[in-house]
Amino acid sequence: MNKFTTSKICRAGIIASAYFVLTYFLQAISFGPIQARVAEAFTVLPLLFPEAVPALFVGCFLSNLFSGYVAFDLFLGSLATLIAGILTYLVGKFTKSSKLKFILGVIPPILVNALIIPLVFVLGGAEGVVYGVELGLIALSQSVVIIPIGGFLYGALSRLKDKNPNSTLFR
Repeated sequence: MNKFTTSKICRAGIIASAYFVLTYFLQAISFGPIQARVAEAFTVLPLLFPEAVPALFVGCFLSNLFSGYVAFDLFLGSLATLIAGILTYLVGKFTKSSKLKFILGVIPPILVNALIIPLVFVLGGAEGVVYGVELGLIALSQSVVIIPIGGFLYGALSRLKDKNPNSTLFR
């Protein structure tokens, strides 16, 4: 981020709180070896807003306080979100085409979470969890959430930005 502005700080707070609220109210599907964390759709936001990177980390960290694997999920789960957010931001920064930006931008949160989140369950002692199987399940669940919901979110915000680039939403 070039400079901290009130609107960027507010936007980061809204993203973090929306991530937390969605995860909290959808706990039944947001945690565990088989999960579909709907808030992960927000992982496309670093393509448009750099402040989304720390916001996603904070939202994920707070959400993981409710995980059954708190000790490992706070560190590894939040770290996965931070790494994915940084990589997604870099994709957005260095890719010009809006469509290509989205296609490449969904890869980091899917791949990073698929590689790291299974460790939460393995290290947390979840019964019957096999790393390779869990990797596939997490990659699938991330894809099912991020591509359609995140795609809708990214598309809507991109169109809004194209129509009104001077909007206060994008400052």
